[in-house]
Amino acid sequence: MSAFILFGAFLFLLFCSVPIAASLGLAGIFAIAEAKLGIMAVPTNVYTGIAKYPLLAVPMFVLAGAIFDRSGVAERLLRFARSIIGHGRGSLAVITIFVAMIIGGISGSGPACTAAVGGVMLAAMMREGYPPAFAASVTAAAGSTDILIPPSVAFIIYSVLVPSATVPALFVGGVVPGVLACVMLVIPSLFLSIRYQFGGRETDEARSEVWKSFKEAFWALMAPIVILGGMRTGWFTPTEAAVVAVVYGLVIGAFVYRTLTLRDVHELLIESAETSAVILIVVGLAGVFAWAASTIGIVDPISKWLVNLGGGSEIAVIVILMAFLTIVGMFLDGISIFLIFCPILVPVAQSFHWDLVWFGVLMTYVIAIGQFTPPMAVNLMVSCKLTGARMEDTVPWVAWLLLFMFAGLLLLIVFPQMVLWLPNVLGFS
Repeated sequence: MSAFILFGAFLFLLFCSVPIAASLGLAGIFAIAEAKLGIMAVPTNVYTGIAKYPLLAVPMFVLAGAIFDRSGVAERLLRFARSIIGHGRGSLAVITIFVAMIIGGISGSGPACTAAVGGVMLAAMMREGYPPAFAASVTAAAGSTDILIPPSVAFIIYSVLVPSATVPALFVGGVVPGVLACVMLVIPSLFLSIRYQFGGRETDEARSEVWKSFKEAFWALMAPIVILGGMRTGWFTPTEAAVVAVVYGLVIGAFVYRTLTLRDVHELLIESAETSAVILIVVGLAGVFAWAASTIGIVDPISKWLVNLGGGSEIAVIVILMAFLTIVGMFLDGISIFLIFCPILVPVAQSFHWDLVWFGVLMTYVIAIGQFTPPMAVNLMVSCKLTGARMEDTVPWVAWLLLFMFAGLLLLIVFPQMVLWLPNVLGFS
């Protein structure tokens, strides 16, 4: 009965448009009250859910992403990418994906990356003849790779839930899949652009500006290297790396690019504090939900049922889990998915002795797919708002992007070393 109340109340509140944090917390409270587990378990688990050292990195990386966005990093990266790629058919689509990948090494948030890149790229794409629905689809898909490219807030949350998968190992493990996802988006974007003649014609005009644009974008390109390099050399921990990223962003924004003022910094502090508060409220109230699910004894039966559902076959189980997460990802954000389903899915992974870093990256890859898959794709909502396109008009274009993203997922499943090789080489495993 308690299990029915827990999940039934959560789904009911969610479909009643109650915010995800409140839905998780209230469902947990109802289940705790019905099972007579003591109401004081609620504040205790809210505190326990957020009183974790790695979570200190979340507000810092959120602030770092906001600083780099306001500093004009996306515009400089755009000019550098365009100077290399040129003005040929599909060039702006490819540049959008490339810039999103670099921004992903700074912000760690899919919707934020979509908004930052879209604010610069979408108008330019539509001026060159890209249909608004196509431009919105490519930008939303490009922004989804953000949670795979370190630093990633989703990876930090996963490491809190699965301590054996460390933040450095997840960050480094996400590099190759993140690049793979970008390649899988470039192929259909370029093919469709050439087939339907989107974009301008090739010219050498922009290529003469390579060195100048590189100098302007140099400090932005160095940000991911500073973050990952510092962790690899042991100069700072992932949490300290988040603080370094903030300081680095402030220095280049205020003294190198000279685009940040004290007023901007004040506004950025407020915006990032609000965003971080929303994330941590979800984490805290999800702790109540997870504790209730574990205490009333419904996690193990569900995990065993999932294992048996695949008939004991690893391939069958992983396909079922990825299909399930894809569907869930259409409706929930990545952090909520981790908080709700990791306690259920991680025991399944352990029963097959899967590497938990590999499994966490797979989950994140599928969540990235969900961020631009209708009907409730959060990234697609952002890009459609910026272009004025209807979400239903994006479906034919999104279908092509999804096809290649799933091909990339298949490669990661068949070849786990695509995830694990770099952490092993760098000593993070």
